Amino acid sequence: MISTQDLSALPDAAALQRLCQSLAVLDAINSQDPEYRYYTYNPNWDENEALFEMSDGEGDQMLVLFRPEGCCINGFLSEYEQPDKAQVTRGLPAAFDEFMFGEPVSSIGTTFCLWYTPAHGWQTGVVEAEDDGSEELLYIFDGKPETYADWANEYFIDETDRDPIDTEAVARVYQHEPLTRSLVQELIDPLEDWPQLEADLQQIGYPYTFS
Repeated sequence: MISTQDLSALPDAAALQRLCQSLAVLDAINSQDPEYRYYTYNPNWDENEALFEMSDGEGDQMLVLFRPEGCCINGFLSEYEQPDKAQVTRGLPAAFDEFMFGEPVSSIGTTFCLWYTPAHGWQTGVVEAEDDGSEELLYIFDGKPETYADWANEYFIDETDRDPIDTEAVARVYQHEPLTRSLVQELIDPLEDWPQLEADLQQIGYPYTFS
């Protein structure tokens, strides 16, 4: 499993960014009410910056910042003790300082931090705890469609009459296949609000054709 103890399965920044877009698209399909989405993606968070966010609505959050220099992940789990931030960010490239020490990260908190640059790949600062909770949030980045499908079937579909989410349809979104009406309907049928989904896809920057 992916954690700050083992970063070998994490994709590089470019692949991770595409995956983050896909996760946000899948959540936009599965929950047309933004309040109940776990994963969101803003390609225009700031100049030359995109932001992916995971929020469970109960205090746990993960933010992933994408910049031309690479990307940086801040994770916070409410049930874990926060380590010395100066230690977990030791060696952090200056390009990510404002993100890690400014808002909203400062208000959210930090239980783990990792970053990627093309020159050095994935790195962390000083990780003293064997279990910092990072595995609980980073697992979704394993690139396996069944990982998202299993989670979403439990979160969005458990105790409903919806059919289970089709793993093959998730795989097509992971591959950034342009969304069509038929592909969306493989994931959820019926979809209540097509204009809302179209607006979400435009905001996320994901290709689609509904004509």
